[in-house]
Amino acid sequence: MGIKQTKVLVDDVVLGMFVSGLDRPWTQTPFPLQGFYLRAQEDIEGIKRYCRFVYIDTRKGRAPLSELEINQTFPQSGHASRTPQKQRASVNVAPIPVQRNVYSRLSPLSQEVERASRLNKKIDLQLADLHRQAAAGETMRIPQARELVVDMVDSVLGNPDALSWLTKVQDKSQHIYEHCLRASIWALIFGRYIGLSKPELQTLTLGVLLKDVGKINLPAEVLINDDRSKAQQQRYESYVNVGVGLLRSNHVVGNRVVEVVQHHRERINGSGFPQHLRGDKISLLGKIAGLVGFYDEVTNPKVTGGVNTVSPSKAVSRLYDLRGTEFQEDLVLEFIRAVGLYPTGSLVELNSGEVGVVVEQNYQRRLRPKVMLVYGADKKPLATPRLLDLAENDKKFQRDIDRGKQQLSDAKRPEIARDLEPESYSVDIAQIRDNYLFGCRQVGLFTRLKNLFKSA
Repeated sequence: MGIKQTKVLVDDVVLGMFVSGLDRPWTQTPFPLQGFYLRAQEDIEGIKRYCRFVYIDTRKGRAPLSELEINQTFPQSGHASRTPQKQRASVNVAPIPVQRNVYSRLSPLSQEVERASRLNKKIDLQLADLHRQAAAGETMRIPQARELVVDMVDSVLGNPDALSWLTKVQDKSQHIYEHCLRASIWALIFGRYIGLSKPELQTLTLGVLLKDVGKINLPAEVLINDDRSKAQQQRYESYVNVGVGLLRSNHVVGNRVVEVVQHHRERINGSGFPQHLRGDKISLLGKIAGLVGFYDEVTNPKVTGGVNTVSPSKAVSRLYDLRGTEFQEDLVLEFIRAVGLYPTGSLVELNSGEVGVVVEQNYQRRLRPKVMLVYGADKKPLATPRLLDLAENDKKFQRDIDRGKQQLSDAKRPEIARDLEPESYSVDIAQIRDNYLFGCRQVGLFTRLKNLFKSA
């Protein structure tokens, strides 16, 4: 069997990969010349000390995120899609600039959650007020929104988990501004991951918050209906220019913020609107705004016809289907790495059959987050929900092997097997959030967690 080599940055390697090549001569490292499997976290730490990237043999071991986790673990979406599969765009685009670990310092979640909690109380009121002002033809108070954005950026730079919980627990009857809020948080998390500067993060966030302001006065039959007539579609697409006009008339909105709004519905193959721009004629921040808007619309579809939210894996599959057509390919792959396969608040099933909620990310090992287990392997609610730190569990697992307490072939290490549709089990995600974020320092956490399950 031949070698099928793939180049992988060392930050993206995971256990189970077979390293077949290095970015330097083997003789300059202590590694075996014939290649080796990454069997323990210490192996990963070892290659990080010597290499910037490695080559892996995907025939012998796990493939990288873009190839395995989406194509195999999460196959391409088999359900009907409103966006038909298109040929890959023959458009030259410059690679996106990525700076790793610009914001590598992470505040403890218990510390950052206090700031995020105060911020949460202001967000809905201020954002709703902005849209009310636009609908009434009043001058929008942008400086207040800009202050809000500064706080949002600081919160996500401190610890993305604290604010990212807001993307999971918004009211199902959300208004336009709630979609923009969730999309802005995804944009912030992504921008943080690729190392955008703080001013760029603020511009991006404000632009995404304001991107749908032109929809305010659209009638419901145009706004909600996906099967629009030609005339309705033209009216719908006009919202971008309407929003741009509103913002340009407000002289405190910078040109780059307006550009985000102007470009967020453009697509790199020219299929977007209103200008049908292609490739790099769309600004980077505009491309990001379009991508995060699409991702949030898939994970939080309009409440029509009994449609429910979908699992992150299906959203990832749909986004991955559109790489190189509507969305720039490296942008898609970096976004998936940024938000993780199991975002905070995701409902997941372990290989043991247990069901839980992802409550906190591990930003060094994205497939090993902290999970609050709420259903046992028998699919019955646990009397006492249990917090499982998959990364720490791995360390314990390895220590037991090193001490000879168990064999690698005999043990079944807990792993996330798949994510689930949010409505698969009756779990109150918001209550889990509140107990984990605010109750972890108080007595009686697990007593309260026993009441997390909604009555059937």
